[in-house]
Amino acid sequence: MKLYNLSASDTAPCIVLKFKSCTIMLDCCLDFSSLQNFLPIGLIENPRLQNLPKWKLLDEHDNLVTDKELKECSGRVFVDSVPEFSIPETDLLDLTTVDVILLSNSASMFALPYITEYTGFKGTIYATEPSLQFGRLLMEELIEYCHHRVLKTETATKWKNRKYKKQLPSSLSHCWEKGLSSWRVCYNSEDLNKSLSKVQIVGYAEKVSVFGALNITASSSGFSLGSCNWKISSDFEKISYLSASSSLTTHPQQLNAKSLHNSDLLIFTGLTQVPNHNPDNMLAEFCSCLAKTVKAGGNVLVPCSPSGLLYDLLECLLSYMEQSNLINIPIYLMSPSAKASLASSQIYSEWLHPNKQNKAYLPEPPFPHDELIHLGRLKVFSSVHDGLSSNFKKPCIVFAGHASLRFGDAVHFVELWSKSASNSFIFVEPNFSYLDALAPFQPITARVYHFPIDTRSNHQAASRLIDSLKPRLLVAPPSYLKAPINAPHRTDLKLVTECPITKLERNSVLNLNIKRTSEKVNLDPELASSLTPSEVKSGVLMAPLSAQVITRDNAHLLKPVYKRVAVGRKRKLHDEVIHRPLLSGKLCLTSFVDDLKQEGFSDVKIEDGSSGKIILLQDTVIQIDDGSTHIVCEGSESLRIKLRDLFLKNLTAI
Repeated sequence: MKLYNLSASDTAPCIVLKFKSCTIMLDCCLDFSSLQNFLPIGLIENPRLQNLPKWKLLDEHDNLVTDKELKECSGRVFVDSVPEFSIPETDLLDLTTVDVILLSNSASMFALPYITEYTGFKGTIYATEPSLQFGRLLMEELIEYCHHRVLKTETATKWKNRKYKKQLPSSLSHCWEKGLSSWRVCYNSEDLNKSLSKVQIVGYAEKVSVFGALNITASSSGFSLGSCNWKISSDFEKISYLSASSSLTTHPQQLNAKSLHNSDLLIFTGLTQVPNHNPDNMLAEFCSCLAKTVKAGGNVLVPCSPSGLLYDLLECLLSYMEQSNLINIPIYLMSPSAKASLASSQIYSEWLHPNKQNKAYLPEPPFPHDELIHLGRLKVFSSVHDGLSSNFKKPCIVFAGHASLRFGDAVHFVELWSKSASNSFIFVEPNFSYLDALAPFQPITARVYHFPIDTRSNHQAASRLIDSLKPRLLVAPPSYLKAPINAPHRTDLKLVTECPITKLERNSVLNLNIKRTSEKVNLDPELASSLTPSEVKSGVLMAPLSAQVITRDNAHLLKPVYKRVAVGRKRKLHDEVIHRPLLSGKLCLTSFVDDLKQEGFSDVKIEDGSSGKIILLQDTVIQIDDGSTHIVCEGSESLRIKLRDLFLKNLTAI
C-alpha cells in the first residue's frame, strides 16, 4: 500500500491511495494562501493602487527587466496581476492512473478542474449531492470574480524567474519554498462544467464498488451540508479517511463515525485551524461587537463565503438583533451565488441536523432566510451593481466575498469604509489571515475584529475521537503532531493518541506495511457439490480440491476441472469432476521396509541421515525427513512407479 501526499499545504489536503490495483484520490483542495501576495482587483480602476511605488527588477547588467509586475504598499511588495492559486502537486504521480476521486465536502473540490481537465484523468468522481451543488456554486463564484469582474487580464511571469529571486523581498522570496511552480490562474466555466459532469452522486451508507476490488462508503462528518468521511474496504482490510469533522451541534447532520471503527489505516486531515478559539465564544463576540458598531451608527463588513458558516451566522445574528431591538438595521448579502445558496439550503432537509429536519415536516423552512427576505430585513444582491444603490441604507451590515479581500464586492466596501473609525470589519473565516487580507489597504482607521469560527475538531477532541475508533495505524500531517511554532509550550495543541502514528510529509510517498494476507474466492455450485469431506480428527473435516481460478473484475471463482471418462456397456464418454487426492499422515519406516521386501527388494539398507533416514536400494536412494521424502531412482520407469505406489500405500489419502 502506498500513500502520495500531493497537498499544497496541510490545510488543503489532496492524498492519493494505491491499494489492490486501485488508485484513489482523497479530496482535491486548492490552497488560497498564495492570494496574500497579490494586490486586490475590482471592476473599476483604483487610483490609490495605480499610484503605488513600483518595484523594479534588473538583469545582470543593471538594465530594467520590468517595473509593471510588482508594487510596494505599506512596507510589503505585492504582485500586480491576475491572482493565482496553489494547486496540488502534479509531478509526484501520473494522474492519468487515478481511478477514483472522493470528495469530502464542498470546500474540498476547488482544484478538481485542474486535475480532471489538464492531466488526462479518465476516472470517476464521487460526492454527496449537497457537496456537489454547494461546491459548484462556490466555484462559479470564484470564476465570476477572477474572469468577469476584473480589469486585469495579464499574468505576471517575469518575477518568477529564479535568477531574480535575490532581488525579491522576503515576503515574495519565501514563495519558492512553498511551491511557486504550482501556481495557476483560475479555470474557466467550460472546464468547470466538464469536470463536474464526471461526478457521481452517493448517499450516506451507500456502498459503491470500485472495479469489484474495493467498496467505498460515505458517512456524515458533521462539518457542513453533505460533508462526509469515507470508508474504503475490501473483504479483509479497511481504510478510513477522516476529513473535516465536527461533533458540535450546528445545522448539518451529526457526525457518524461508527463505520470507521477498527480500521487497518486511518488517514486524518480534518483538524481545526484555530484551536485557541472556541466557536461558541467567537459567535457571541461576533454578535456583540457587530451590535455595538451599528448602535453607534457605524457599518459592519463581514468578508465570508455565501454558504456553510453563513447560515449559522445569519440565524444567530438575527436572533441576537431581535433581543437587542435592532430589527430595523438592514442586512445585505452580496455574492453571485448568494440567492442560489440560500435557496439550496432550504431543500436539503434530509442532510440537516434532526432539529432542522423536524421543521421541514411541520412544514416550516429549516432556516429563517425566506421569511427575513420577505420582511425586507435581509436583502440579497449578486453584486454592488445589482440595484444596490436604490435600496442601500446606513447603518447596515454587509456579508460579502471574497474572504481573502483580493477580489469580489468586499474589496469595494473596504475601500469605502476603511477611513472611518465608526465602521468595523469582522473576520470570521479561519482560512485567511486577517492581517494579510488587510495589508494592501493600509493604513486604515476602521476597527478590525478577528473572531475566527472553525467547527472542525480541535486537538483534544480529535485525539479522543481517534482513540475511540481504535485504528491499527494513524497517518496525519506533521503539523498536527507538534505544538505551534508561536506557542511551543502548548503541548495540548498537538495530537496525542494511543495508536501508532506515521507522519505524512508534503510531496512525499509513504510505503505502508499493510499487506494483503487473504483473498475471497467463490466456489462454483457444481464444484461444491462434488466435494466429499473426510474427518481427519475430531471436529475437523477436509476434502481434496482441484479447480481452475477464473478472475473477472477482481472477483475470483473456482470452477471444476474435468476428466473425460468412459462409462456403461457402450463406453460412452462424458466429463467427470476430478480432485487430486491429498496425502496425510506420517510414514511408518518399518511397514515401508517390509513392503519393499515383499516386492522383492532384498538388499534394503537403512542409514541415518542429517535430518532423517536414508534407504539404499539397487540404483535407488530414498531420503525420508520429517517434512519431506525424496526418491532418487536411476532404474526403469516401472521401478519408479512401483516405488511410488508402495510409498502412497503407507500414507492416508483424503
